[in-house]
Amino acid sequence: MKSNLTPLGPKADKDTVRRSNLSLVLRAVRDEGEGEATRAGVAARVGLTRAAVSSLVEQLLETGFLTESGKTFSGQAGRPGTALKTARTGPAGLGVEVNIDYVSVCVVDLAGTGRVRLTEHLDNRGTPPAEVLARAARIAARTLDSAREQELYPVGVALALPGLVSGGAVRQAPNLGWNQVPAEELFAAALTSEHPGHQELPVRSENEANLAALAELWFGGLERIRSFLYLTGEIGVGGALVIDGELLRGAHGFAGEIGHVVVDPSGPQCRCGSRGCLEQYAGQAALLRAAGVDGGGGLGVAELEKRVRAGDERAVGAVAEAGRMLGRVLSGAVNLLDPDAVVLGGIYRNLMPWLAAPADEELTGRVVSGLWAPGAGRLRASSVAGDAARGAAALVMTDVLADPVAYARPAMA
Repeated sequence: MKSNLTPLGPKADKDTVRRSNLSLVLRAVRDEGEGEATRAGVAARVGLTRAAVSSLVEQLLETGFLTESGKTFSGQAGRPGTALKTARTGPAGLGVEVNIDYVSVCVVDLAGTGRVRLTEHLDNRGTPPAEVLARAARIAARTLDSAREQELYPVGVALALPGLVSGGAVRQAPNLGWNQVPAEELFAAALTSEHPGHQELPVRSENEANLAALAELWFGGLERIRSFLYLTGEIGVGGALVIDGELLRGAHGFAGEIGHVVVDPSGPQCRCGSRGCLEQYAGQAALLRAAGVDGGGGLGVAELEKRVRAGDERAVGAVAEAGRMLGRVLSGAVNLLDPDAVVLGGIYRNLMPWLAAPADEELTGRVVSGLWAPGAGRLRASSVAGDAARGAAALVMTDVLADPVAYARPAMA
């Protein structure tokens, strides 16, 4: 969850400056990592005086956003500074991923660390949306109870949903059979019903591939890569684009639907209404079918992975063909968007040893810039397994980090 830290200019009013500077200091401590930040180091990072930073740190300590422990050298001459860390208690984010065959719920703290996780494998296809979201709310309610046992208090919920998501609704999710579903409203009502008497949490929603891409950006191993194309393979194939550390949503919030790029106009019928979409060749169901693996969900994927590791010719061939199809579609996206890297998550992550070479070959032959070369590291596996639930929970925490005053005890406000 890296961020650009820029103090406000002299024209801003005192309260705005104070709130902004508290955010700067809190984010600087968080970005430094566990036990690495000192007052002097933070002052150098954010461009404020040591005296100003010390005052702001004291406020953040008093209100429970930061803690001190041990001693560490600041990297400068003089006495070692006191180590600062983000608190492991207090405000937290709740992320809820609703997918085709599972629901996953995650709570993260100020540092973005996953503290509670509950996942249930459920076949949500053909189930009324209100019932699916009620199931998710029941799981979320249990997660909230576990979080509060750790003195974590979620301040909001973000839903990670498949398909076209905007304005609090799922406009279309072909694999779920959802159309114009007011997901935020339904989930909020169900969560209130599960937790009567508790404060209602604000709910927002986002496409699950977008949130998985943000999890990769914030918690993955991309080092200095800030522009990348992210694909997640589940029953559908989702995509997201991050440019200069920011998610590109498109004019209507629907960017990234790469799974419905047409590979063959005369190909198999897709649930979206078109024919020959990428997910009909590289989605989970298509892969299992081509590999001759019965069943679906996690058990089917586990069996597929077992067979490719054992060298089963049909399974290896199915994965290689999916890789070729991915490479062809990705080459068009790379030519159009010029990302630094392509990251594959979801079921593709564990299949990379068999998927990468054919995909890389297609990309090398079709990317016109000539910058793509096999083995150059531009095609890589997700380091966080496409964790949309964690990305959703961390998205909630961006609000806390942006304005800690709004989430503090009355003493700060």
